[in-house]
Amino acid sequence: MSIPVGHDPSFTEKNLSITEAKRHLRRQMLEKAKSLDPASAAIADARIRSLLLSTDEYNAADTVFCFVGTETEINTAPFLEQALWDGKTVAVPLCIGKRIMQARQIFSLSDLKPGYYGIPEPDPLSSPFVDPSRIGLAVIPCVSCGHDGSRLGHGGGYYDIFFQEHPNIPPIMICREALTCESIPTQDHDLFFHTIITEEGIFRSGNTDQSLRL
Repeated sequence: MSIPVGHDPSFTEKNLSITEAKRHLRRQMLEKAKSLDPASAAIADARIRSLLLSTDEYNAADTVFCFVGTETEINTAPFLEQALWDGKTVAVPLCIGKRIMQARQIFSLSDLKPGYYGIPEPDPLSSPFVDPSRIGLAVIPCVSCGHDGSRLGHGGGYYDIFFQEHPNIPPIMICREALTCESIPTQDHDLFFHTIITEEGIFRSGNTDQSLRL
């Protein structure tokens, strides 16, 4: 492999090794997610949802941005329904290009149809655009994460780009405890999230809120 002029070879090699480590861990965690007992996963998802709904961020937000969980991800449909029931403006991601997503409003889960990579999305022609400055809470998915806020995503870079462009949106990352890791390999462009929720509790900057632990 040729190294661009002006690049430090050791820096390039280091980042390549981290990239490979992330790919390996991603494959490992995706397989683990598929093997989780469905009943146990459903219990974990319900606990995570309960904790998420109890947060100050959720209760203060007029507009909530949340991913739509796929088969191996946390089931966010009940959370989205509750947010709609609570009278909040609910927005979900719409992928409009490579590494580009927008927040689009939904009024019902029936507004969602299979879209990019089969992920349920709102109609790109009829769903209202939600200005990111209005978002009071963003609920972030991950393949795995650390309690320190480190995140392993699917590798598309959508959330990295979104939060680099809109750094003032309050985020909460959610993950089943079985899919957390003690250490996530990270690179300079990777983001850390201040608040993590698993079924074991709410973690803020690596410290667990003991009052919310099981």
